[in-house]
Amino acid sequence: MKEEIQQLRTQFEADIAAATDGRDVEALRIKYLGRNGLVTALSRNMKHVAPQDRPVIGKMINELNTLVRDAIQARKDDEGETQQEAGIDLTLPGRTPRVGRRHPLTQIRDEIKQIFLRLGFAVADGPEVETDFNNFEALNIPKLHPARNMQDTLYISEELVLRTHTSPVQIRTMLKQKPPVRIIAPGRVYRRDTPDASHSPFFHQIEGLLVDEGISMGDLKAILSVFTKEMFGADTKVRFRPSYFPFTEPSAEMDMWWESDKGGRWLELLGCGMVNPKVLENVGIDPQR
Repeated sequence: MKEEIQQLRTQFEADIAAATDGRDVEALRIKYLGRNGLVTALSRNMKHVAPQDRPVIGKMINELNTLVRDAIQARKDDEGETQQEAGIDLTLPGRTPRVGRRHPLTQIRDEIKQIFLRLGFAVADGPEVETDFNNFEALNIPKLHPARNMQDTLYISEELVLRTHTSPVQIRTMLKQKPPVRIIAPGRVYRRDTPDASHSPFFHQIEGLLVDEGISMGDLKAILSVFTKEMFGADTKVRFRPSYFPFTEPSAEMDMWWESDKGGRWLELLGCGMVNPKVLENVGIDPQR
């Protein structure tokens, strides 16, 4: 048994020296230490060793087992370091990090803002949690008014709501600033809508307001026509249709002609109108001027 152990040791030392890569080393682990490995078989044969020889033979088998395990692990460690060194080329130039991009909504909002800034408008802002007065009452939408049924509202409390439109910015601006007023108010708005292709409980609006003496519906149409040509191209066609909003009188919808592969059609773009005299009175502005 002693000679068998010594021969196996000599054989393993030759095998491990001849191994050239990780696959060879793994094959040796299975050959010597696997379930049916040569060293494993020696341990199973201990039952055939005479009792008086078992301490010596057992020690030799344990030493061989340790030798095989340590040698295989050392070769695996060397193989891993070699692969890691081969996989890293420190002379390669660094990679340029990706540059972030603005969200499409942000790009569109900023483009619209720039157009109106060139037309002499300022940009105004307001809170997304609004008072019932600013969101409804001051805009000629009193309690029980049928127009309130046009949009379900998310209430924070009895007097506070998540704004359903950016029109409250009109009220806040006119309460602080006397005419002339020339602003746009981009922002997020909230409604209790079921999401589908044309509805969302959270979306964006851009409000526009011009209050001055001598302003007419013709001025409104001219400004919006200029905007659409700046935004969508000089050949853009638009039309105005009568509509209804509690806070404007008269009110209109503006459509633009949209070409597609299947032909063209009118696409609803925005609602507009002259500020309702009642709204002006609610903020202390004389509608007759």
